Amino acid sequence: MSRYLAIGVAAIMVAGCGSSGKKELPPAELEKFTAEVELERSWKRNIGAGQGALYNNLKPTLDGLTLYAADAKGRVIAMDRDDGSVRWQTKLDERTSGAVGAGGGRVFVGTLDGEVIVLDESDGAELWRAEVSSEVLAPPQTNGDVVVVQTQDDNVVALDISDGQRRWLYESSLPVLTVRGHATPIVTLQQVYAGFASGKVVSLAAENGVPIWEQRIAQPQGRSELERMVDIDGDLLLDDSTLYVAAFQGNLAALNAESGEPLWQTPASSYGGPGTGFGSVYLSHSDGAVEAFDANRARSLWRNEDLLRRKLTAPVAFSSYVAVADYEGYVHLLAQTDGRLVGRIRVDRKGVRVAPIVQGDTLYVYGNSGDLVALKLR
Repeated sequence: MSRYLAIGVAAIMVAGCGSSGKKELPPAELEKFTAEVELERSWKRNIGAGQGALYNNLKPTLDGLTLYAADAKGRVIAMDRDDGSVRWQTKLDERTSGAVGAGGGRVFVGTLDGEVIVLDESDGAELWRAEVSSEVLAPPQTNGDVVVVQTQDDNVVALDISDGQRRWLYESSLPVLTVRGHATPIVTLQQVYAGFASGKVVSLAAENGVPIWEQRIAQPQGRSELERMVDIDGDLLLDDSTLYVAAFQGNLAALNAESGEPLWQTPASSYGGPGTGFGSVYLSHSDGAVEAFDANRARSLWRNEDLLRRKLTAPVAFSSYVAVADYEGYVHLLAQTDGRLVGRIRVDRKGVRVAPIVQGDTLYVYGNSGDLVALKLR
């Protein structure tokens, strides 16, 4: 067996119910409501195998006017964000597990075999590839100088963007049991922010990887390894000078991005990252509740429990609403003011695992089957 055990969220839920002796509750049934707003498809593009058979979280990304997406079998596609027309596509020989990052004229993907592959943003031609210590489950990120990758064994490595040579390595200890996946690192000109399976967030100097600060978001508790899991798997969110982060079986916290000093925190359990908008922070809890908090302090503004146990994505602010997607492929719109359900559309019968992307008046949703859909408010 490997040095660690990575498991999916579904397995966590089943194991949790089994360990407590309680009967597992089914996902909440969708109740009818009077829609106040409607979503319509602007365009749809099939990316291929989609998320594949493993518990992948392959995330599309926007860079300028181009939307990039990849499937689990190595297909990478660049599309016009306005109409979905294909600008280029390429098929890699490797199974993709960390995708997609873009910037500095490059497109970045990570593989199950522990490679980082870099493509030319203009035509998809391969520029270089580099080996890292283990599989890559989050999109590599760049500041135009280095490409930063977090591997499944909880290491963070920076590669030179021009040729893939290693610039620095930050090593972290991995717990015995972890959720499969990683938060996407945030890379600025000066700092790199990364969340770890130990429940810690670390800021590193982008130039040389020297730690600037570290802060614990969750403290492992309980006697079993399952009870002690405190992974930070949801993406971190940098909003001006505040870094928001959520941990599984831990807390939702707001940190000063420069010093790491906690501004506020509140108990929460989430495997998705937070979203922000209109002075609020939004979170999909691991039990399926969606909650809004005051961005300036740990005060709950509203909580919606209509979607319990529906394995929600992280929430995103979209127009005057909060959007989340679920395991049956429904996209739900909640009012930002009070959290009531105001709209719904189904985009993929195999479900949606990654958070939607917002650009202006368009919501991009990548379904597990491989359909990438652009939605607009009618």
